[in-house]
Amino acid sequence: MALSIKQQLNSPGGLLKFLVKYNTIFIFVLLVIFSAIISDVFFTSANLSNLLKQVSGIGIISIGMLIVILTGGIDLSVGSMVALLAVIFAMLINVIILPLAILFTICIGFGLGSISGYLVAFQKMAPFVATLALMTIARGLGFIYSNGSPVTFKTAGGVFMSDFANNSTLGLPNISIIFFLVVIIAMIMLKYNVFGRLVIAIGSNEEAARLSGIKVNKYKFLVYAISGALAAVAAIVVASRTNLGSPNMGMAWELDAIAAVVIGGASLNGGRGTAINTLMGVLILGLIGNILNLLNVPSYPQQVVKGAIIIFAVLLQRFESK
Repeated sequence: MALSIKQQLNSPGGLLKFLVKYNTIFIFVLLVIFSAIISDVFFTSANLSNLLKQVSGIGIISIGMLIVILTGGIDLSVGSMVALLAVIFAMLINVIILPLAILFTICIGFGLGSISGYLVAFQKMAPFVATLALMTIARGLGFIYSNGSPVTFKTAGGVFMSDFANNSTLGLPNISIIFFLVVIIAMIMLKYNVFGRLVIAIGSNEEAARLSGIKVNKYKFLVYAISGALAAVAAIVVASRTNLGSPNMGMAWELDAIAAVVIGGASLNGGRGTAINTLMGVLILGLIGNILNLLNVPSYPQQVVKGAIIIFAVLLQRFESK
């Protein structure tokens, strides 16, 4: 590995290509250094804990988004599904025991994702259209079921989940541990599992995958179902952190998830992307928000910065492919 890196650096334009190839890591390191310089509270345990808590929900749905994007698709419904599923989880936890509330919420998320998967895989509907429709439906259902008001946790199970979500283990917030576990599972699945390799193969060349005997429709269906299930996990996490389920949760989270995946170097055309790079993309977005908050920058300029970073990330991808 050391020799290959040396060869890369010694080749014409090698240093620039090396920096572009590992741009996600370099950007992350530079942001950490910059944050430490501009603020003496950045490295405090309270700030870092808050940062990890803030990115965990978006991070979980970003992993689901990555799996969908690897097939060349996209899922615009995840933010609205987080809202609907958070409301459903809050309602369930108030009437049934905690394990069943968690299980049913995840199953409902899987089922909602399956709707998009069916429309995309078997009805040949464009992913943008199918998931946009589900995005609208899910947000509307969230408001209908909650009557437009947050649904608070009222049982011992709710108290337990709230305590769990707002406490730490070994210095790490519990909800961030869940996020990291999702990343690890995705890493193993995409790199060492047949399912992951087939998903990447479909995104790289769907027709070739179909001619090779791969059941393309089956796997395209499953990636949206998995994305829905992960949206349910994210909903449980964010609802537990705030002790309620609200139909206003997850606003524009689908855009942040797409941004994290793209910043992590995944191709929107499919076939390229890793879980660890998506993790870095999530942390970079979180760091940017944290830096701007420490500098007391209003939320609207933060959106401009995020958009500019997405453009920069895509341009880097083009340079890398040359």
